[in-house]
Amino acid sequence: MNIIFCSTLLVSFLTNIVWPRTIRAMDDQPDPYNWLFYTFECPQECFCPPSFPNALYCDNKALKEIPAIPARIWYLYLQNNLIETITEKTFVNATQLKWINLNNNKITTDGIEKGVFNNLKSLLYLFLEDNYLEEVPAPLPTSLEQLRLARNKISTIPEGVFNNLENLTMLDLHQNKLLDSTLSSNTFQGLSSLIQLNVAQNSLTKMPPILPANVMQLFLDSNSIQAIPEHYFDAMVKLVSLRLNNNKLTDGGLQIKVFNISSLLDLQLSYNELTIIPAISIHLEHLHLDNNRINSLSGTQMCPIPIPGDYAYERNLPQLRYLRLDGNGIKPPVPLDLMLCFRLLQALVI
Repeated sequence: MNIIFCSTLLVSFLTNIVWPRTIRAMDDQPDPYNWLFYTFECPQECFCPPSFPNALYCDNKALKEIPAIPARIWYLYLQNNLIETITEKTFVNATQLKWINLNNNKITTDGIEKGVFNNLKSLLYLFLEDNYLEEVPAPLPTSLEQLRLARNKISTIPEGVFNNLENLTMLDLHQNKLLDSTLSSNTFQGLSSLIQLNVAQNSLTKMPPILPANVMQLFLDSNSIQAIPEHYFDAMVKLVSLRLNNNKLTDGGLQIKVFNISSLLDLQLSYNELTIIPAISIHLEHLHLDNNRINSLSGTQMCPIPIPGDYAYERNLPQLRYLRLDGNGIKPPVPLDLMLCFRLLQALVI
């Protein structure tokens, strides 16, 4: 009796060991909580956090090449390395990538194999800032939502590179080598969802020819722009923030109501060559005009509506909250008509 009982226990014990192993071997999907599996699969040079199994951290490792990327990875961090090339085999298994950060490497235009990003059909964010690119990489996947290419050497934008990027909401090209000749009327065609466009710190002397109508934030600081064409912003009915600091704008280069844009809330024109305050919309809330050549200030001339009476409703008043005019030739006191016009003003810097 004792022998039979022990045999039964032995069979039960072996069954508990072998049977689960058999089942697991038949299952193609690894246990998402199996830390040993993810550790084994993780490239030796990188870190795979068990609590974030879809992320791969290979940043700040002095890498010269991109290691093999496991198929499960969605978020790939490769910034601050010495990587020079990106080949098609790099992402052969990582077809589910949504986020790639390759900032601050040594990647050149010739170092990117053509079409390497286009095969990543789920890619949403691509960061290639602080590299040595001379042109925008092409082609790019239609899924892309953010493309950051700041602080490269880009002087060329291949024709049609943005045509199919209907999901792109942010395009950052600041601090490159863009010229007026780089941008044509078709350059940004197709970017129907674009919200933010940053082309600051380039070598533009003119406004970009045609911009998408949905742009809400337009940054053109630190170029050499001298004039803005009449009706330039008429089609940009959603523009909220416009920055043109550090350019060469003059009174003669601005049509009288070029900035009278009903959607505009923030207008920055610091460090230009203006002598007259341009006309603004009643809806504008922040106006930066410091370090120009403005010598006089008149609320009557500046007010976007006739000076309101004592019993005007707040919603009918000019909405300006912040006005900066320091670095000009304006001296106190502040004109009374200015305060009568802009009654919601919270900060005035002279």
